[in-house]
Amino acid sequence: MPSALRRTIIDQGKNMKTTYIILAVLHFFVGIGALFGGGAALLNPVDPLGFPIEMLAGSPFSNFFIPGLILFTMIGLGSLFAGVTALLRNNLQGYFSSITSWALMIWIIVQCLMINTVAFAHVLYFLIGLAGAVLAFRILYVRQQFPANLFYLSSKKPDQL
Repeated sequence: MPSALRRTIIDQGKNMKTTYIILAVLHFFVGIGALFGGGAALLNPVDPLGFPIEMLAGSPFSNFFIPGLILFTMIGLGSLFAGVTALLRNNLQGYFSSITSWALMIWIIVQCLMINTVAFAHVLYFLIGLAGAVLAFRILYVRQQFPANLFYLSSKKPDQL
């Protein structure tokens, strides 16, 4: 990485407040929606929020209970946890945001493949997950935490190590 770009990223990293706020908002938005959608699937696994069970044709699921459980726990509770750690600026927050952001993107891809459809909401949530992953990487880079620290170290000359 060019030293000017590295210096710019580190200089911007001195004030990370905006990054943490954006991450918290993204995580809370996703988390609340996932709790609502996952909860609906848990309470009514045959017809949650009007989604017909025929959507699951060709998938390994006979109803929405297991997908709802995954959505509620991993995406919903996980995103809320990552949002709280963003507000608290926990030392491991970059990892929590990265894991939940990647989980969201994987969830969206698998969902689109299973139902054989891509809707605007899929694209929106995938982009939210991507934004979260980029912001999480920025936190890891500024804090020089693994794996982002590998990019930081590789940009130094051997005499600077």
